[in-house]
Amino acid sequence: MSVSGNILKMKSKLADVVEYNLPLSDEFVAMNPLLGKKIRMEFDGVINCIATGEKIKKSYNQGYSYKAFITLPECDMCIVKPELCHYAKGTCRDPKWGEENCLQPHIVYLALSSNVKIGITRKRQVPTRWIDQGATQALPILEVKDRLTAGLIEVEIAKNYSDRTDWRKMLKGEVDPLEGDLISMRDDIYEGFGHLIDEMHAHDLDESIVNISYPILELPKKVTSLSFDKKAKIEGTLLGIKGQYLILDTGVINMRKHQGYKIDFSWS
Repeated sequence: MSVSGNILKMKSKLADVVEYNLPLSDEFVAMNPLLGKKIRMEFDGVINCIATGEKIKKSYNQGYSYKAFITLPECDMCIVKPELCHYAKGTCRDPKWGEENCLQPHIVYLALSSNVKIGITRKRQVPTRWIDQGATQALPILEVKDRLTAGLIEVEIAKNYSDRTDWRKMLKGEVDPLEGDLISMRDDIYEGFGHLIDEMHAHDLDESIVNISYPILELPKKVTSLSFDKKAKIEGTLLGIKGQYLILDTGVINMRKHQGYKIDFSWS
């Protein structure tokens, strides 16, 4: 079987084991049934901007043309650093987009991947955001009115708690044994940052921990990164899927990083 098309970020659905589908243009490949099978992905040299569809030589910010990268609101610096949101200054690249995506309820959360990290996401992106990061546990701790508020809170809490994930350790399933449980850490944050939480009019959340299991037959002992920029044909037995990575017996590939790349995907 084979399907051809431009890669887009894998779609995920939380279930007993996360269910993945890989979009290739207008087609969707159900990935879970391919575990244990040999897959082949061949890049034909064509990259299309995921925003405009135009043919480009190089992609920026996981799938955009340079023009899109410097003009679209979803590529602005404040997406990476939400505390820098400049909507109120009247300089948002697209105010309507900002209202629909940034001036919406956001969740501040704790997640366990390679370590416990503090993070934020739009409320409607729960639990997709956690799955994309390869988290095995997540706990929403605060709800706020917009992205800027969430970002300002995250910056302060990150002075005491990590806001980064080591993607190699995440893929290998390595977790720092000194990490505490999420409920205790949430309670510590409520106590230590109570003044900030009140000042930002954030709402405490009494939520349960969300446990996330991934379709994995075997975790890699050594992480070898694969890329279509270095090798046009990537193949191997699919051993697992975690975050936006395919884990093969020949290495791992971040599919989101290659959005817009046109490939022929086949399996046997």
